[in-house]
Amino acid sequence: MTTTSTSGTPAPRSAARTGTRGEPVNPGNPAVENTGGSVGAAGGEAADTLALLERGRTLSTPVLRAAVDRLAAPMDTVAAYHFGWIDAQGNPADGDQGKAVRPALALLSAEAAGVAAEVGIPGAVAVELVHNFSLLHDDLMDGDEQRRHRDTVWKVHGPAQAILVGDALFALANEVLLELGTVEAGRAARRLTTATRKLIDGQAQDISYEHRERVSVEECLEMEGNKTGALLACAVSIGAVLGGADDRTADKLEEYGYHLGLAFQAVDDLLGIWGDPEATGKQTWSDLRQRKKSLPVVAALAAGGPACEELARLLAADAKSNDFENFSEEEFAARAALIEEAGGRLWTADEARRQHTVAIRALDDVDMPQRVRDQLVALADFVVVRKR
Repeated sequence: MTTTSTSGTPAPRSAARTGTRGEPVNPGNPAVENTGGSVGAAGGEAADTLALLERGRTLSTPVLRAAVDRLAAPMDTVAAYHFGWIDAQGNPADGDQGKAVRPALALLSAEAAGVAAEVGIPGAVAVELVHNFSLLHDDLMDGDEQRRHRDTVWKVHGPAQAILVGDALFALANEVLLELGTVEAGRAARRLTTATRKLIDGQAQDISYEHRERVSVEECLEMEGNKTGALLACAVSIGAVLGGADDRTADKLEEYGYHLGLAFQAVDDLLGIWGDPEATGKQTWSDLRQRKKSLPVVAALAAGGPACEELARLLAADAKSNDFENFSEEEFAARAALIEEAGGRLWTADEARRQHTVAIRALDDVDMPQRVRDQLVALADFVVVRKR
């Protein structure tokens, strides 16, 4: 069987490379390396993108912290630990607070509607709260012990606090929007609630797929569209909605964000297998350890051929193994090598670039300042060339 992308392009094969036993393959960015193509800005444009991300973080963080301060103890300090503002002992810290892509998009979407970036701040904060609600719950469900180079909340404060704080962040997200008391805030809250429901749908699909021997490429893309695409779509429309944009404009911005989310998740899937732990803050082969049916795995299993058949045999045996958690690095590396040999790595990198292209095209239907369009393109480039 030949795997095809949603554009109808057959999934290419790549030869297995040596040097993959026991260490990550090519720990740089797997979406643009060894695939014969490139996407992304360089030099000054890359610096401008980092400035956009920093602007999103700088403008949204004070409002985000004020929202978290509303939580009852000890949830306020547990949330502060998760966001990297304090360490496990409660001392002030300057931890990794994530890439801040969603806040940056929310502020740009306000500007796309012709209003000041600051109009989008409540939307930026609301989306960031929902995103972190999902991270707290995902870490617990996946058993992840590390995020952003630190122990996860459930590891430090226990599963109960991870659940409660996640729930509280979701409630705060809606509170931050609705307390504005405007018609636009109500419209924004509806979009956020819909995106959150889709995000939860995607997480449920992701978990259910871990227990299935086979998942189709189409099913995987639907799951990732829900889990990642929906909230990025909301992020890039919510500021515009708060600024008074009509539904057509917001829908087109969401189309950009949805496909950007699929590109983002495709890169995440590559990093989940071949990413450098020092950059990602997660274990080597992290997605393989969790038996995730991510895009590289699904594409490899659909490709046919000897590598596909051997991979399918190993993964079927893994699902029945009582000793999976004690597998050696070499055993995980062997599975990663088979995925690559079957073409799963290259297909996923190509899909990331294809979704990037579709996202950019959606911007053509939105009347916005050229400067804002250029910045949205730069952020899309950043998503595809990132290393963490």
